[in-house]
Amino acid sequence: MSLPWLYLLLAGLAEIAWAVGLKYTDGFSRPLPTLATVAGMAVSFWLLALAMREIPLGTAYAVWTGIGAVGTVILGMVLFGESRDLARLACIALILVGVVGLKWLGGAGQA
Repeated sequence: MSLPWLYLLLAGLAEIAWAVGLKYTDGFSRPLPTLATVAGMAVSFWLLALAMREIPLGTAYAVWTGIGAVGTVILGMVLFGESRDLARLACIALILVGVVGLKWLGGAGQA
């Protein structure tokens, strides 16, 4: 895996962290979870910006949001008991197929 793709993966993981963190901030009324969430946002955006030096904008943004969406949905199921019905799992699979497809097809060009 090249360094820009590693940055993008880490940016997506940081996006998952801050998205889940939002749930724990209780509307930004809890200081520690709020601070951790804002830090996660900053790290996520910074790593995304580093990745976009070499990965095209559309590909980077779609992969970043795809990683964030899938990870957040999965953690919602695990941590908060959200629905695990078949249709929801199928939609997650479609997002994953799209992210993998963008990596294979659209990641080689220069930004």
